[in-house]
Amino acid sequence: MKFVIDAQLPYALSMHLKQKGFDVIHTDDLPNKELTTDNEIREISVKEDRIVVTKDSDFLDSYYIKGIPPKLLLVSTGNIKNKVLFNLFESNIEKIIELFGQYSFIELDNNEILGHE
Repeated sequence: MKFVIDAQLPYALSMHLKQKGFDVIHTDDLPNKELTTDNEIREISVKEDRIVVTKDSDFLDSYYIKGIPPKLLLVSTGNIKNKVLFNLFESNIEKIIELFGQYSFIELDNNEILGHE
């Protein structure tokens, strides 16, 4: 599973997922770093078949209106400590992977994971 992580999420999340064996790009890995535009992230998601991981609802709008990005993981936890975020991913990554087999839009909050049509 391949991910591209938006600048609103910590770089350390990409390192955490890489340690778990996932192919991950964070915007800080890209030439424009945190100034990478949403459109550039969308293009990468399409060209490289990557799931966009973001807190930014603008991606949700483009997902529903244009179907881009093709796969979206929206983190709707609000502001939480990085350790809590990592634990959420750690305890839910298998479920996230399973849900992406059925859905192209997954939402992760503090209490549950939802697959959306």
